[in-house]
Parts: sequence; C-alpha cells; structure tokens
Amino acid sequence: MIVREYEEDEITVHRVPLMMMGALIASVLALTSAVSFGLFDRQSVPAEARADAGTMSVATRSLAFFDEADGTVRVEDAFSGEEIASYGPGTGGFVRSTMRSFVHQRRIRGIGRAVPFELIEWDTGALTLRDTTTDSTVELASFGADNRAVFADMLNKDTSQ
Repeated sequence: MIVREYEEDEITVHRVPLMMMGALIASVLALTSAVSFGLFDRQSVPAEARADAGTMSVATRSLAFFDEADGTVRVEDAFSGEEIASYGPGTGGFVRSTMRSFVHQRRIRGIGRAVPFELIEWDTGALTLRDTTTDSTVELASFGADNRAVFADMLNKDTSQ
C-alpha cells in the first residue's frame, strides 16, 4: 500500500469568483433593504393596477363547479344552469387544481357553494377568476396561454345552441 504524505495542504480559491459572490450578496441585501424602506413597491396587486390604468371589464360570466361521483368536474353557467364544460377523470388538471384551492378557502371559512365564481375578461385581454365570498382572485394569464384558453373557452362558449 502506498501512502502519500503531504506536508502542506493548501486550498487555492480564485479571487474573481469570490468577488462575484460578494457582489451578488451585497446587491441582494441592498435591494431587500430598498424594498423594506419603501423605495420600491412590495408587490403589484392586479386589482390596483387595473384601477390605476382605468381598465374595464368587457365580459363576465358566473360559474358553478360540481364534483360528480365518478370523478368528473362539471362546469355550469350559474344563472341558466346549462353545462359549459365537463372534465372526466385525468383531464382538466388546471381547472381541478384552481377550483380546489378556491373551494378549500371557502371550507375554511364555512362558506358553501351558494355564491357562484366570477370569470372576468378585461379590455386588456387579461382574464381573472374571482371568488367574491373570500375575495380571492387568480390571474389566469400567469399560468400560460393554454391554461388561460381553457377558461377563455368557458367565458365565450354559447350555451344557447
């Protein structure tokens, strides 16, 4: 067996990466402090941004969601009761997860399903799903064009055919 002996274990670290890491940490601390001291807004609230810009709604639809015994999620127009969409088991994952989060918030507060959810299209093209009972909203464009399109189809679907 060969054993090597080292008299001096010296670890060499280059200065440039250390200086870059230090600069990154300093900039993160500076930006965090700037937000804490009010130099930058903490967040953008879509409702406030729309109010400041004078954005108006161009279409609104009240929706009711139902879980069927076979695992299907059925979407109805809350006023006419006509079916807008239906998602069988294994389909409609975005609709399922979005509505489960809303329903969870209602259950926590002891609110039932009597009040429908609102789907709102704004003149900017943005699409918002709102629960007026909990004051929760989801900006649907944040989840990509495909997921936004699922709800846009619910808004634009004509059930009178």
